Amino acid sequence: MSSNTKITPSSLSKKDLPWQIEWDNDKCSFCGQCTSVCPMKAIKMSVSRKRMMNLSLGSGVKPSNSYETFQTIMQNTTSENACIGCAMCTQVCENHAIMPVKSDEPSKLAYHVNQGGNASTRGGRRKSNTPGVLDQIKFLRISMLTDPALDAGRHEFEMNTLLGRVLPPEENIKLLKENGWIPPVREIYPLVIGGMSFGALSPTMWEGLQMGVSYLNEEMGMPVRMCTGEGGCPPRLLRSKFLKYVILQIASGYFGWDEIIRSIPEMVVDPCAIEIKYGQGAKPGDGGLLMWHKVNKLIAAIRGVPEGISLPSPPTHQTKYSIEEAVAKMIQSMSMAWGFRVPVYPKISASSTALAVLNNIARNPYAAGLAIDGEDGGTGAAYSVSMNHMGHPIASSIRDSYLTLTKLGKQNEIPLFGGGGIGKNGNLAANAAALIMLGASGIQIGKYVMQAAAGCIGSEKDRCNICNVGKCPKGITSQDPRLYRRLSPEKVAERVVDFYLSFDMEIRKIIAPLGRSTSLPIGMSDAVGINDYHAAKRLNIKYVV
Repeated sequence: MSSNTKITPSSLSKKDLPWQIEWDNDKCSFCGQCTSVCPMKAIKMSVSRKRMMNLSLGSGVKPSNSYETFQTIMQNTTSENACIGCAMCTQVCENHAIMPVKSDEPSKLAYHVNQGGNASTRGGRRKSNTPGVLDQIKFLRISMLTDPALDAGRHEFEMNTLLGRVLPPEENIKLLKENGWIPPVREIYPLVIGGMSFGALSPTMWEGLQMGVSYLNEEMGMPVRMCTGEGGCPPRLLRSKFLKYVILQIASGYFGWDEIIRSIPEMVVDPCAIEIKYGQGAKPGDGGLLMWHKVNKLIAAIRGVPEGISLPSPPTHQTKYSIEEAVAKMIQSMSMAWGFRVPVYPKISASSTALAVLNNIARNPYAAGLAIDGEDGGTGAAYSVSMNHMGHPIASSIRDSYLTLTKLGKQNEIPLFGGGGIGKNGNLAANAAALIMLGASGIQIGKYVMQAAAGCIGSEKDRCNICNVGKCPKGITSQDPRLYRRLSPEKVAERVVDFYLSFDMEIRKIIAPLGRSTSLPIGMSDAVGINDYHAAKRLNIKYVV
């Protein structure tokens, strides 16, 4: 061992890391592409010296040493430079000489990432390898015959849903006479791109999503909507005709509100809706977190903050003292800001107290609906302890909310939108259909879009998941131009259109045999079952074996 090698309590070897680099010296041409493309600087070009002992069998000849110098690729073993398994090095290597390999034993990195007294944070999703409840649900009520009239490929039927308070005719007439106003309602596609902020996503990713959504509306006739996430959005979009395809998200602390309110007099169209964000399912109680690595000059200007500081979501405004009061006041103020022309609804994290918010909304005629975010949702940044140990599953939260609305006689009046882990294992259409039949009017997705449209490689098995530090190897969640220029907005838009058309065909294949040709099967729970007795009892659906 070299005399200058230092061993400290935080010293790690390759075996201690979750991902280890396998490198073949015979195949490597030492072009340096792998080291230059690695976002974590996990590998580096190095020069090593090998000592050889020359042992002579002859008498009188002393053994001697010879040295051989050669180039090599070395893996860094510090926690801040640990390999994330993104395999960008493999993609650029023409000789297939390098590849990250998952360790065959538990990672020791979790015990060392807290250096400096900082709690562990990460982007991506919680660590879970088990299939969720939605993946286990089966669709039971199907046509007994092969009927062309029910075939999704040959029969057109209504796929859109409603966003907004749908009051009975007599209540609408009463409101119209008394106030000259009825609640605004939007007809939208049931699969909504959920809140991912301009800052959490790179400029090229955000632009690609907007282009794809606009094409689906303008050319394909699909009323797809995208939520901006908190923290404002580019001023150019606020003054664009494409704002009508956007759901503007306002945080409970009015984060990013200044840029939006200054743009209201100059808006050529109203936004589709206003979503008030109170919580996120992947990090309930924490709120958003945009780390300083991603707060560049542009993001700082839009959000009205200094450059290079971390941006946790601000607390609820001091004029509000409870969630019920906050919901009522913000819905009223946001409705007034747009002249009561735009639907306004809150987004909360799924929890055992979600029904308290729902009961409050049921009494408020200005509330356009409720969005609930479950525990399996992805996130740009969160404390690991929050992601791994806090939250509530979306299936039971949506089901409880829908059954509560049924008891109140308002199941057709207040739309519920569910998110959090939908399509987590690739079964997006099946998961969406199951949640709709449990009571959701629509679905919100985030990470699935990044995986489908831009090739996000993060996984629940701890691969990549560095969205929080702005080193995304694909350039999806980075504000570094050297990284986000790897992403083509045009290609992202093309993939958004492709995946929406594919989803539309798949969900029609599930819904068509039900015979519901006029509307989505919202709350049609007699059509689904599950082979888990306790889950069936909890969700009040059929138990099948």
